[in-house]
Amino acid sequence: MKDTQLQGAQMKDLSYAEIPYVGKKLSRIFYGTASSPFLEGADGGALLDAVLAAGINTLDMARNYGKAEDAVGRWLLERGRRDEIVLLSKCCHPTVFGKKRVSGKAIREDFAKTSKALGTDYIDIYLLHRDDPDKEVAELVETFNELHAEGKIGAFGASNWTVRRIEEANEYAYAHGLIPFSVSSPNFGLADQVRDPWGGDCVTISGPSHEKEREWYVKNQMPVIAYSSLGRGLFSGKLKSRDQNNRGEVAKVLDDAARKGYACPENFERLRRCEVLAEQFGLSVPEIAMAWIFNQDVNTFAVVGSTKIGRMEENIQASNLKLTKEMCEYLDLKRDEPS
Repeated sequence: MKDTQLQGAQMKDLSYAEIPYVGKKLSRIFYGTASSPFLEGADGGALLDAVLAAGINTLDMARNYGKAEDAVGRWLLERGRRDEIVLLSKCCHPTVFGKKRVSGKAIREDFAKTSKALGTDYIDIYLLHRDDPDKEVAELVETFNELHAEGKIGAFGASNWTVRRIEEANEYAYAHGLIPFSVSSPNFGLADQVRDPWGGDCVTISGPSHEKEREWYVKNQMPVIAYSSLGRGLFSGKLKSRDQNNRGEVAKVLDDAARKGYACPENFERLRRCEVLAEQFGLSVPEIAMAWIFNQDVNTFAVVGSTKIGRMEENIQASNLKLTKEMCEYLDLKRDEPS
């Protein structure tokens, strides 16, 4: 390696941080279960064992992630290690027909199903999975506070909520002496989410058009649980920047949602620049892209899912790599050279 800021950083352990109302420190890397074998409810016990052994103590789930909660629940029962794990799940996702279902009733209905699937009466972090801007925040904030008072959830907040709606919820909480949203899960990473990958009002804080949202998160230091932090496979290392116009190669790596959300010329240029720095410092593309996330001022926790523990170990190493400001700006197309 040629740069002293990168040299040796790979050997550091995974870092941990606190989130309000969660009773233990959380690994900066969350393990995501929105993929095989968890979606099918198949046995992922050995993989979860390896993830925990690597130091990742937080699992990211959702009620609509197929049978992922069932698979994790079986593992928790078999291993008896619930107290070591931070469980995050999400509720109130729209129906398969796109009908919104953001309500206090749906929060409780989904919690009951999640609790049963996981075999636990307590979820450490509980998030609304989508928003319904026409829904008054009062009912949602009050329901979350009730569940917290009942000892059923710790921290709560939202995934795919805009800053304005989070502020609205928290203003209501402060005005009524209630606990506010203390965590948010938007899309965040080096790749600009140029279109909504799935529909259903996905929210991103990536890219040049969302600088004000990132400034809000920095100012408030609200924890950001970043999903699709590696551009849903764009920065996996399996795809090369030279393949930008090769539809067959792109389709091998990126699914429909990834191609819709991230396959644009600017992101392929970001990928090329990751390749440049990866070659220069003897690292991998995903390590460079992951390092970029953790060298921002946003209070970030990144969700990453992989069936290969070696890849997860790379992500752990990358979370401690120190990139210069110039390198970060180069990767994000804000300057022409990395130094």
